[in-house]
Amino acid sequence: MRLERIRTTGDRILDVPLAQVGGKALFVKEIEEALLEGSVDMAVHSMKDVPTELPAGLTIAAIPPRENPADVLISRTGQRLADLPRGARVGTSSLRRQAQLLHHRPDLAVVGLRGNLDTRIRKLDSEGLDAIVLAAAGVKRLGLERLVTEALPSEIVLPAIGQGALGIEVRVPQGNGGGAGEQGRRGAGDGSEWSAAELVKTLDHSETHTAVWAERAMLRCLGGGCQVPIAALAAVEGTGVFLRGLIASTDGTTIIRGEARGTTTDPEMVGRALAAELLERGGRVLLKDILGGDVHG
Repeated sequence: MRLERIRTTGDRILDVPLAQVGGKALFVKEIEEALLEGSVDMAVHSMKDVPTELPAGLTIAAIPPRENPADVLISRTGQRLADLPRGARVGTSSLRRQAQLLHHRPDLAVVGLRGNLDTRIRKLDSEGLDAIVLAAAGVKRLGLERLVTEALPSEIVLPAIGQGALGIEVRVPQGNGGGAGEQGRRGAGDGSEWSAAELVKTLDHSETHTAVWAERAMLRCLGGGCQVPIAALAAVEGTGVFLRGLIASTDGTTIIRGEARGTTTDPEMVGRALAAELLERGGRVLLKDILGGDVHG
């Protein structure tokens, strides 16, 4: 096995907010192109960066056990969110985090923050920030848990869709009518699809896969991508799926929350049901105000 490092557009553009330059696809486009042309046989993504519509011929074959999906606060002086002074400057790269932070603490000054995790942590001091908000999973994977001041409760900051989960993407095997989840139409392939798909199958964690699929079904119905503050978190409880989600205005003044339950046999239905509820309760108007035009769903 050989590892190929592919630098994506999202890795290179660090001085512009994601919502202004294309959002999620920026972190997977070049990698998926390499998959389709056959120069790599599998790709590992952060599921929160994977668009809900995959290119024709590709599928997410496995989702390993999920890391902590929460967001965490790292403050310069060790103050928790509730203790930060009025007007405190808090850095984040996400409209979702921004909206929920401002809803909870409208007195904060939320500052845009791009770069890899190490760069964002350095900017805590170099840009005079009082605190930054990051994904707990990334902090843990780099062994930097000692820096965390506070894990933010999901009641205050609900995570991004798929946050904390990795996805392994492969070409759709020839002659196979379906993969483990979303996929495009079957691609031509070169015979390596079967080995890649079979190789990663043992890494799949059914509970995580089911939860992430419910979240992604909700996002797919709502649309919006990185341009709209949308959050969701699903949990598998026995044979059931419990999904919480929200849509917010970018300034945090309005947040529409909802919940849905269903069975593990149809997580897509759970996601669609919650999306429909959020749209009905005012989400349609909110999305139209942010995106412009009509919203379907």
